[in-house]
Amino acid sequence: MRYKHFTNANVDVSALAVGTWGMGELERFGYVKDETGRATTAGITRARNDSIEAIQAALQNGVNLIDTAPVYGNGYSEMLVGDAIRDFDRDKILISTKFSLVPGAQKPAGRPGGGGSFKNIMREVAQSLSLLKTDYIDFYFLHYPDPGTDIAETYSALNVLKKRGLIRYIGVSNHSQEQIEAALEWADIDVIQPPYSMVSRNEEDLMKWAKSKGIDSMTYGSLGSGLLTGAIRTKPEFQPGDIRGGFYQKLYQQENFDKFLKLLELMDKIAADHNVSVAQVAINYSTQMDFVGTALCGMANAKEAIENCKTFDWELSAEELAALQTCLDENEIGKFKLLGF
Repeated sequence: MRYKHFTNANVDVSALAVGTWGMGELERFGYVKDETGRATTAGITRARNDSIEAIQAALQNGVNLIDTAPVYGNGYSEMLVGDAIRDFDRDKILISTKFSLVPGAQKPAGRPGGGGSFKNIMREVAQSLSLLKTDYIDFYFLHYPDPGTDIAETYSALNVLKKRGLIRYIGVSNHSQEQIEAALEWADIDVIQPPYSMVSRNEEDLMKWAKSKGIDSMTYGSLGSGLLTGAIRTKPEFQPGDIRGGFYQKLYQQENFDKFLKLLELMDKIAADHNVSVAQVAINYSTQMDFVGTALCGMANAKEAIENCKTFDWELSAEELAALQTCLDENEIGKFKLLGF
């Protein structure tokens, strides 16, 4: 495993982190449902066990950061994390979670206000601590800006939590540079969480700017909603509720998908040359960028977790990085705003 030093937080973080968004959405697992499309007890139990084993396998292979959020499965993801780390040394694990989104809805809580209020933050942190079965949270993120709450109120609450030792570091997710600069007037910002991968590069300038301020990045969507695993070779049709056809829909628009297939040809060649998976090529590309602190990756089971951790047994050469960059630039891949709302 490779580790990167987060400047403002002054902590070493594994270049790969466990992302648990998918773990909270059990419907994405085919074996959760029976032939009638209904969730089954056996399927849910299997999905839960696989998720816990994936987290544990990642930790056993050098990962030291797990990212979650209350909105991922209405608290289910946080509960999974708490169960998974029960027999591990808590002081050697970094936990990242968030606040401000209503569980079950992909929009800021109480828009145009409420998610960033002092009262809501105190409610959410207490709930997250309980579900995670821990006394403190390492990285606590404002999931989305809350335009309806005075920024001073939001960051005053976070400073109180930090002073009480309930959180260690403050982060912001899905924020613009202007919004981060405004936050810096009220609190120390240690980390940001933007979308980033080879097929989602719109936030590169933001990440470089943040890095210049000592603010490191945890990138989500690091495997391009599954595109960068090499498992998707034809444009899929998604069922209602599938996050790939909602949150990540721009990746699958015909024009963008056709460009991606050109990139996949090059990734296939590089993967074959190293006798590794396509996903490892994608993870190495991102984490070899100095403006990327760690790449959050979903891991459905222990096998996937171990395979992703093997990424760091090798690295892309300067020539391979240059070839990938040329392909991305010439085909204008990933230069669009990912968020659809």
